[in-house]
Amino acid sequence: MNLMLDRTAPSDESSAPLWQPDVTVATLVARDGALLMVEEQVGGRLVLNQPAGHLEPDESLLTAAVRETLEETGWDVAPTALVGIYQWKSPRDGRHFLRVALAADAICHHPDRALDAGIVRALWLAPSELQAASERHRSPLVWRAVSDYLAGSRHSLAVLAQVA
Repeated sequence: MNLMLDRTAPSDESSAPLWQPDVTVATLVARDGALLMVEEQVGGRLVLNQPAGHLEPDESLLTAAVRETLEETGWDVAPTALVGIYQWKSPRDGRHFLRVALAADAICHHPDRALDAGIVRALWLAPSELQAASERHRSPLVWRAVSDYLAGSRHSLAVLAQVA
């Protein structure tokens, strides 16, 4: 069987609009039975989320997770495991998200560091407190990642290879 591609055939790719989901990272940082969370203003609401944000050009997933956690919480962290990869479409605006959730250890806090715009504060919440505030979760991805984390979902970081 010949699997060579016909490179002379016209491609429809140039005429089709390019669709891409928003790629985000989130960290699950636990300490003394509590999870590091952020309270942030989004669309006029005060919501709860893991430290999370968008992957930037030429950035690895691990680097993005460390950067976003520092920018949103003032905490340096060290990723330890992949918790899960989640795909979600927002019913509010139809945007598609691909979220990579990583477990991480808290290393050092910088309490005087200014937090990202929109972040009201970083706080530590027991899982039960977070679950009780489910109406304030930024998206269903918040509790799904926590639930998987609490259930012991951990995968080697080696599966997140960045190929140059």
